Amino acid sequence: MIKSTLEQKTFLVLLVLVSLAFGWILLPFYGAVFWAAVLAILFSPLQRRLQQRFVGRPNVAALLTLLICLLVAVIPVIVIAGMLVQEGAALYQRIETGELDVGSYLAQLKSMMPDGLQAQLQRFGFGDLDSLREKLSSGALEGSQFLATKAFSFGQGTFQFLVSFCVMLYLLFFFIRDGRELVLRIRQALPLSDTQKRRLFNKFTRVVRATVKGNVIVAITQGALGGVIFAVLGISGALLWAVLMAFLSLLPAVGAGLIWTPVAIYFLFSGAVWQGVVLILYGVMVIGLVDNILRPILVGKDTKMPDYLVLISTLGGLALFGLNGFVIGPLIAALFISSWGLFTNGDRPRGSADTR
Repeated sequence: MIKSTLEQKTFLVLLVLVSLAFGWILLPFYGAVFWAAVLAILFSPLQRRLQQRFVGRPNVAALLTLLICLLVAVIPVIVIAGMLVQEGAALYQRIETGELDVGSYLAQLKSMMPDGLQAQLQRFGFGDLDSLREKLSSGALEGSQFLATKAFSFGQGTFQFLVSFCVMLYLLFFFIRDGRELVLRIRQALPLSDTQKRRLFNKFTRVVRATVKGNVIVAITQGALGGVIFAVLGISGALLWAVLMAFLSLLPAVGAGLIWTPVAIYFLFSGAVWQGVVLILYGVMVIGLVDNILRPILVGKDTKMPDYLVLISTLGGLALFGLNGFVIGPLIAALFISSWGLFTNGDRPRGSADTR
């Protein structure tokens, strides 16, 4: 008995060490592995339909699914990222040469404010125009410089990017083709009841699909609509602002309004009243309503977490994992809630737990 217990503990230690070592090996390509798994989950319904059409030819169904995934999801993201880097580089050059003076816009805006509003700004510490101008100019310069340096660093890291991209495509093909078998093996290895396994895996799948499909589509829609109105109103760098609005749309409660609201206020104070009114109406009635209409349809009430939890988990995920964090953060939060739900319901009679 003692020998058997010692063997089990030794085996568990060995299993943990080997698993950690394997994770350490995969760490340089964790982004490629993660997005291969995410895209395989998103496109699994399409793969199942194609597999029914091409019976007995799983490789053909997986390859067609992979090609559709490239055309729909991967290639557009690469093209937009390249355009964004070029736009950021151009903006950096304009700020560095003095063609675009953020401070002058700020001074012009303040001079048009009523005396009472200027007094309130002075009261709250925003009256030092030179200091505020320096901070805004420095922030704009640093942000545009970051985008500009990406154009140079991309050339240096092209080989690493291509390797990671090829690894992702390679894994994606096998995840699409053998995904169901891999899931079954993982479920069999977990020392949980069938109900708990089903709830955890269902929650994992739904959160991934909800976060990527729902939030990303909402973000793309809001960013595209914002870019269109910026281009119509003649605002320079419409593509850059559109991407920023799309990115901020991933954060509930703040969203794209952080971009178009200050621009609308500037229009109103600078005398371009009709542009400001149009932008406010468009932002509230078009861009703002997209989140209220599309998100419940695409995400669904059963997988939607409270806005404050989505906000905190998204910000934390972005801080820890970079761009991948907008999926990893909410996913960890959802699994945290689901796991604790299983724990608190653990004493219930079998079959009485919520299996939704």
